Amino acid sequence: MKKLISTLVVLALVAFVAFKAAVWWFADQDLRQARVALEALGVMERGTIHSSLAGQVSLHEASYQDFRLTQPLQVARLTVDAGSPLALMTALVDPRRLPATWEAKADGFRLGLDANMFRSWVASAENAAPALFAPPCGPDVRQRLSTGELLRLGISNISGDAVLRQRISGLQLEINTDSTGSLEVDWPGARASLTEPQAVLESSASALTLTLRDGGILRTIAAFCSREMGLSADEWNARAGALFQQQLALTGYQASEQLLALYRRWLSEGGELTLVLDPASATYGVPVRSADGDDAALTVQYNGAVVPDVFLQPRVAEVIEPADNAAAAAGAAAQQSAAPGWRTRALADAGQWRGHQVRVTLRNGRMVEGRLDAVSERQLDVARPVDGGEVVYPLARSSVSGFEVWQRSSGTPAR
Repeated sequence: MKKLISTLVVLALVAFVAFKAAVWWFADQDLRQARVALEALGVMERGTIHSSLAGQVSLHEASYQDFRLTQPLQVARLTVDAGSPLALMTALVDPRRLPATWEAKADGFRLGLDANMFRSWVASAENAAPALFAPPCGPDVRQRLSTGELLRLGISNISGDAVLRQRISGLQLEINTDSTGSLEVDWPGARASLTEPQAVLESSASALTLTLRDGGILRTIAAFCSREMGLSADEWNARAGALFQQQLALTGYQASEQLLALYRRWLSEGGELTLVLDPASATYGVPVRSADGDDAALTVQYNGAVVPDVFLQPRVAEVIEPADNAAAAAGAAAQQSAAPGWRTRALADAGQWRGHQVRVTLRNGRMVEGRLDAVSERQLDVARPVDGGEVVYPLARSSVSGFEVWQRSSGTPAR
């Protein structure tokens, strides 16, 4: 009897070690393949591999550096739970054979923020899309909320936990951050794939439910941006709403009165916003009403209350009389020449503005403001103050669409 028990114990230990070794080896091979598949987009560091007999495999201290971003995404622990050892081994041997239900959880993810999160070469003007959520935030009317303002608010990173649940009924996603709110997605019928992540967009014909909770950050942003612009809270909110309409007009639509009111209310007060969206639709399920159309509206709840009449309308172009337009342009030009402000200058003459305050607009719509530190045939170096020092940002000339110099008057540049 004792010999039988000893034999069983030895076999159990051998099976345990074999399972651990097999999980480690197959996970390592799968991650090597993933690293190769992603090598054109970024660099993945897997950290250390751990597993359990409950059907879980974990990566500790993993990270991913997207080439488009200046900061890496770090994860303290990334766990995939297949539900059983057999299901886990099956998925590791062939990632296309995922079980009907599984779960992936990221504990302690962290994305550091930088004044310029995207590298200067990331996007071109052809690929740039209007930024619908880009509230005004700065002395200059064209300055938008960016990571630079978040840093000034004391938000140096986005960190928290995330979980992706695959159920027979569909896909669920939860992201909870420490200081920037939370996001929940419930998508009936959707199926996620580890080998083809983009296939999830075509896996379900159902609409998804998106729930956003700001965690109080929007009130803080509204107060900060209105103060930066020297406006009252109501004036800033009105300007943010007008900017939203302008950006929406670039897509060929205009917001209904209720949609605009909802945007302004949520922007200034935050709260919980729940929307039913259709990823397959060009407008993500937001109905477009014509003058003689039906009464379709987006299903929206704000802080638990249903918001009616949320829809889009085709944009109606405004007709401006040539004479009035010319007069307005002449008046604006006269005012610009007399008052201090940004002056547009030729990029070819950038060398003569070294040491001056400049603002560079990139082809992706982003702006970089600072002291022009150096100029070469291929790039501009703009220095910005960060944490008591200076950081120099190299900007490729080919990515620059606008170059401006701050001048006290039409002929007096500022250093």
